[in-house]
Amino acid sequence: MTENLALVLPIGEDEGTDLGPWAEWLRAQLAEEWRPGEWDGENWLFTGDFENPNTVAWRCLTQACGAIEKVRNRRCKSCERAFKSSGMAADEFHTTFVPDTNRSYTEVALCVVERDGSRCARERSTRGLCRSHATRWGAASRTNKKLFTGPLEDWIRDIAQPFHALARCLVKGCGLEGWPGKGLCRIHTRRWKAHQGAGETAGLAWWVEHEPPYLAGHQFSLAPLGPVARLEVLYMLQQREGRSQKIEPSSVRPVVQWLAGLESVLTADRSLLDPKKAWKAAANYSAHLRELVWVVERGHERFLGIEPTDKLVWDMTAVGHQSAYRKAGPPGVRSSKVDFSTIRQLWLREAAMEWARSTRPDSKRFRHHVTACLIASKALGRLPGGGMDPAALRFGDMTAVVEDFRMLTDEVGDSRSNKYRRDLLAGLYTVLDFGRSAGILATLSGSFGRHNSHRIVVEEANEDEIGKAVPESVIRQLDAQIGLLGQGIAYGPWAEDEDTKALFQAAYRVLRDTGRRPREVMSLRRDCLEFDGGDCFLIWNNYKGKRLRRRLPITMETARDIQTWDGHRGGLEFAPRRSDIFLFPAITDNSQYPHLSTGNFARAMRKWVTEFPEIHSEGTGQDGNPIPFDRDKIYAYAFRHSYAQRHADAGVAIDVLKELMDHKNVNTTARYYKVSLKRKQEAVKAVRLHVVDRHGNPAPMTSNRAYEMRSVAVPFGGCTEPSNVKAGGHACPIRFQCAGCGFYRPDPSYLAAIEDQIRDLKADKETALAMGTDEYVIRNLQDQIDSFKKVAKNMGEQIEELPEQEREELMESVKVLRKSRAARGRMLPLTVIKRESSA
Repeated sequence: MTENLALVLPIGEDEGTDLGPWAEWLRAQLAEEWRPGEWDGENWLFTGDFENPNTVAWRCLTQACGAIEKVRNRRCKSCERAFKSSGMAADEFHTTFVPDTNRSYTEVALCVVERDGSRCARERSTRGLCRSHATRWGAASRTNKKLFTGPLEDWIRDIAQPFHALARCLVKGCGLEGWPGKGLCRIHTRRWKAHQGAGETAGLAWWVEHEPPYLAGHQFSLAPLGPVARLEVLYMLQQREGRSQKIEPSSVRPVVQWLAGLESVLTADRSLLDPKKAWKAAANYSAHLRELVWVVERGHERFLGIEPTDKLVWDMTAVGHQSAYRKAGPPGVRSSKVDFSTIRQLWLREAAMEWARSTRPDSKRFRHHVTACLIASKALGRLPGGGMDPAALRFGDMTAVVEDFRMLTDEVGDSRSNKYRRDLLAGLYTVLDFGRSAGILATLSGSFGRHNSHRIVVEEANEDEIGKAVPESVIRQLDAQIGLLGQGIAYGPWAEDEDTKALFQAAYRVLRDTGRRPREVMSLRRDCLEFDGGDCFLIWNNYKGKRLRRRLPITMETARDIQTWDGHRGGLEFAPRRSDIFLFPAITDNSQYPHLSTGNFARAMRKWVTEFPEIHSEGTGQDGNPIPFDRDKIYAYAFRHSYAQRHADAGVAIDVLKELMDHKNVNTTARYYKVSLKRKQEAVKAVRLHVVDRHGNPAPMTSNRAYEMRSVAVPFGGCTEPSNVKAGGHACPIRFQCAGCGFYRPDPSYLAAIEDQIRDLKADKETALAMGTDEYVIRNLQDQIDSFKKVAKNMGEQIEELPEQEREELMESVKVLRKSRAARGRMLPLTVIKRESSA
């Protein structure tokens, strides 16, 4: 497979190579009809079409200006300066401003002399006359020997006779007329003289063949290159277009100029092809030169019959594997490489390479499986025989390999997660199974494979770990400095600084308030709001779950934020047309996504968070000063966790939050409600001291166990009535009329439920009044209202009287207990309750 690799001629090694076959191969690869109307193959000249979206060249926005720009919808520097000092509106400036005459050597006017409908066909030079007529007018109007005494206009009308056109300049592609003598135009005459003055010995014929015409901003010429180099550059350009990349004349010109006179890129000195030596700070130029070298190398391998997958080191771009992260947009040529030679066992290496050739996985899966094979290779290398003979491998050898996966660490020595290890091991099994089914590993022992004893179990997350949610106190600090988000960021040629800030700030608000994933927010459409009476819904797409057009209830404040940005967005005159239907537009029409990308938002957010003067966490240090918050924990996806945690802490029922998060499985939602045993015990310890009776008088519990014994009783507080506690809170003798019960023991964690009950009772009372019910029904409802209000008032006053720090600790404990009840429907026991057996 790899024997022919030695035939590859590396760039820069010219051993008298016959370039004829290589040139013929290049000609066979080139499209005959490439860019009609733009590419002039006879003259090796490219003239970009301003209307072609795949050509990077646009006219200045000022209608009377002929300057050419590399960015769409932009004024040239001269017009930009004039616009800023004009005080005019953009539309008015673009249509009325006339810049100073620009020098142009590609669009020339004809001489003004005309007689009997016949116009002089020579180029205008001075005072509206061609050179020939200007000379004759000068002779006729000389002071010492005047042959004509009238003004120039009369001489043009009465005396001058039109001349026929002169031959074009000898330089290919030059549209100017050649002067008598050498046949060069005025521009190339000066260039030829400069060429001679520099001591160059090349004759006129060679010079004319390799001299480009005068080039405008949307043109480039391959004439300065040698015959084979011209084919190589043209091949690169066509390959570039085949990868959906644009042709950029302003970047091709410097590359051609740098390589002027080069016979072939294939045989060129490597130092000549080093972008760092060519340009210090011109990324586009360097990228084009780097791409030229890459394309020629890959093309020469194909010329020799070598496929990218025949080599031990794979160039991922040349192989053509689709990136797992890049779903759209043109690929670059700064390709990463994968070296299969690091897999020492030939049988495993061949299985991995054939698996990649046959299944063509995306880049992430590809690297994942190759990494798994490399880990297995290192483990096998420590065995007797180095694992070189597949027929000799047995169950114990696989056990040794799996042990290496179990002990896997990262680059700095930290342990990898069990999920990562398990997935890697599954990748190895995939390659082995493929090799067996493809017949490549026919001699591999059946015992060297999957077995239940080799499983890597995914560990449960530590419940006491700090969650990924951004704390509400930190979010408040971010909101206070939101005006800095997007500041100093260049986002596309169409966006002013205020546009960029408004864009990122609006995206942040929606991300913060809705809890959607970053991509789901960035890809929102402009018609994402739906109103139903007094309610407002966000229409969004769950790409992860493949569930589209989901409806999320949002607040009117969030809806107004979206509407405010959409109004601003409607005034963005030159936003990319691909982004018309999206709320948050992309940078350009050539962006990977037609909307704001998650990467661009993440970069803006990272800049914002990094430049924050200070961000405090919720706690304080031993010195009493606030502890700085870890800024690395503030990232776009964390706000989804914050949204879920905010609702879980507020006691929202788990099934309701499941729908809000659009989770498929309630177990995913339950993670936000998890409270460790230790935290529950600490919460109970704080709350039990603030228990009151039905009159609102203090009735603290003496221990956690005492609190536990009645914590499962009723919706509006605890109950100490023995029969009800024994029945798990389902046997209240007075039908849960807690407000009048002597066993009722509420605490601050039930305040929200009590307030809800007061509102429900008030509604029931109004209904009863409207129905004309008996007075005792009304009185009963009012008595319950008064009793619950008294309990709530007394508890509220007691909480307010607490020192600030103690009050904050109590409210944090309240959150813990409410979250636990919302997830389970009732309070979980802190210890196992030994219930009495029923008779």
